[in-house]
Amino acid sequence: MNWKKLLSPIRIANPHKSSEIRNAFQRDYDRIIFSNAFRRLQNKTQVFPLPGSRMVHNRLTHSLEVASVGRSIALMSIQKLEKERPELKEQMEHIDTVVATACLTHDLGNPPFGHSGEDAISCFFKDGKGKAYESQVEPCQWSDLIAFEGNANAFRMLTHKFAGRRAGGLSLTAATLATLIKYPYPSYNKGNRKKYNIFQSETADFKEVMEQCGIPCIDEEHCVYARHPLSYMMEAADDICYLVLDMEDAHNRGIVSTAEAEECFTSFFNQENDSDFFKHKDEVYNDVIDVNERIAFLRALLINKLVNCVSDIFVSNYDDIMEGRFEKSLIDRLPEFEKKALKACRDKSVNDIYRNKSVVKIEVTGFNVIGTLLEEFSDAVMHPGTPYNKKLMSLMPDQFKVGDDAPTYHKLQSAIDFISNMTDLYAVQMYKDLRGIE
Repeated sequence: MNWKKLLSPIRIANPHKSSEIRNAFQRDYDRIIFSNAFRRLQNKTQVFPLPGSRMVHNRLTHSLEVASVGRSIALMSIQKLEKERPELKEQMEHIDTVVATACLTHDLGNPPFGHSGEDAISCFFKDGKGKAYESQVEPCQWSDLIAFEGNANAFRMLTHKFAGRRAGGLSLTAATLATLIKYPYPSYNKGNRKKYNIFQSETADFKEVMEQCGIPCIDEEHCVYARHPLSYMMEAADDICYLVLDMEDAHNRGIVSTAEAEECFTSFFNQENDSDFFKHKDEVYNDVIDVNERIAFLRALLINKLVNCVSDIFVSNYDDIMEGRFEKSLIDRLPEFEKKALKACRDKSVNDIYRNKSVVKIEVTGFNVIGTLLEEFSDAVMHPGTPYNKKLMSLMPDQFKVGDDAPTYHKLQSAIDFISNMTDLYAVQMYKDLRGIE
């Protein structure tokens, strides 16, 4: 792969005239910032329930922070690469903007209630009433429905032509869209891979994006491509923010103690190699007594260290990445000391944060709310002529509707599009309205 192709400014639909002020990638960034889909993230669950007096991250603040970290990884990687390969600095110009934009978009496809929302949609078709539609769709399409994936839904939202809207969705550059794709293959025949990035309905757009960026197909039969090199940076930024900021949120809510949060964050620093860190920590702690400020200070230093680590990994594996041979994520290649600390913190998060009652309750709520909405609206799109379903269809925005003669797969997708675009609060209110709950 080469950067001239990888940083393709081509838009797969609706090409625009160049701007003297903003380049194509800066326009991508601005389009996401000003989009309705991005604004809706402010009312979508990250981990903890949204209401309450204690501030926690939602999908919007998470995405902004991931974009900030992603930009830092890109800039630091360029700085390190140009020492060995000066010619790359000019070739890789603008990669910080491309990575930051992809980071902004990475959660756009997530339904209400976080990952439990994905599970709820999948379970409706796999084990619930939605299973009745299996015989009406192709096996490759059914694979999308029983394993709904927010990553694939993000690509769909950004590229699909919804009713009454322009072709190409937000019409982003091929470089930005390819960077968004962490799992460059569809759901069908994905083998042992847990996640995927492409629904059957977007296969053609996916292929065009990858071809525009010069990304090789490594398995034509199963439509598997290599990854865009910058997708590793976006993924690492997301991994870092998940690890660090979920722990900070848990501390702010009193789920983990100050001592536990401090232990997690400081465990990444070695007394022998990071003596400056411990000296700086003691100096700050002598001046700052507010525990939340102390944790925020440690969080900042840890993010900086991890950004430095993953940029080192990107640089040291540069040739393999550019040849499409690199496997796993940058975080998975951390040095043994940091990897051990990472595992301990992840285990702590799984046991004490993600299984906390407040988190489990919101997940259970998500299953009930989304399950009910899917049951109602999937029946409505399949049988729109009944008096009750006519009323239901009047509640669905026109952009999500398809014609009565549309295939079953597309009809079911329209119901999923409507529900997955909802915020948590809107989904709960719709559930209450349908159930007659004050």
